[in-house]
Amino acid sequence: MTRDLLALIMLGMGMTLQSGDFAIVARRPGAMLLGVTAQYVVMPLLAWGIATGLQLSPELAAGMVLVGCAPGGTASNVMVFLSRGDTALSVAMTSVSTLLAPLLTPVLVLALAGQFLPIDAAALFVSILQIVVAPVAVGFLLRRFVPRPIERVLDALPLVSVIGITAVVMAVVAASASTLLTVGVVLVVAVVLHNLLGYALGYAIARGFRLNEPGKRAVSIEVGMQNSGLAAALATAHFNPAAALPAAIFSVWHNVSGSVLASYWSRRSTEPVPSESAPVSSR
Repeated sequence: MTRDLLALIMLGMGMTLQSGDFAIVARRPGAMLLGVTAQYVVMPLLAWGIATGLQLSPELAAGMVLVGCAPGGTASNVMVFLSRGDTALSVAMTSVSTLLAPLLTPVLVLALAGQFLPIDAAALFVSILQIVVAPVAVGFLLRRFVPRPIERVLDALPLVSVIGITAVVMAVVAASASTLLTVGVVLVVAVVLHNLLGYALGYAIARGFRLNEPGKRAVSIEVGMQNSGLAAALATAHFNPAAALPAAIFSVWHNVSGSVLASYWSRRSTEPVPSESAPVSSR
């Protein structure tokens, strides 16, 4: 059920995409590449470091790493928009990181979580193709070739996504309630640290490369928010229900923290876009 729900959510994500959403990749490849690189470097290493430092069980540690190695979350685009960030950059980062997930996620999980549990990278690759890439591609093609009926249901897609993620979280928690009762506080601390440090380091990296303020906000939120639904589905299918708990908690927490961060930034002005002082964001 978890896999089917997530595939439906990713189909909806594909329906929201248009060819123009990828134009930023050609116009500003530096900013997009910076953001996606930060996504796949910062979050996996943070997950491994936190899991090791807090001495989580092998199942929970592998689940943490899986969350860190997932692509960007679909809710991040909304949070970036609300924060007055660079929404075009956010959409491009989510899309590109999702398309790279079949290659990067299995390799990173194998490298970082192989010490905790046996990892079948080939099986992860196939699962991500089935759960993420194929539905996104189908959704994109439907929007491209039969736009009128798709546009009639676009407004309902966010609600479908929320219901789907809620169902995934409930299924994971129900399957691992005893484990959650035992390690709940430590695991929540691990997930909160993972998410908040992701925001902070994403912003710091974007600032270090002199992106403008909207770009900094976009990279910060994209790095900090993960496709935890995918992580939960993969953990359930390839590890065990307990390994999906970090993803389930992350699904709830990052929407809360993302909303708070977006609310804070929405009340603060953005810097004017410099003509020469932001080389990464303009090339």
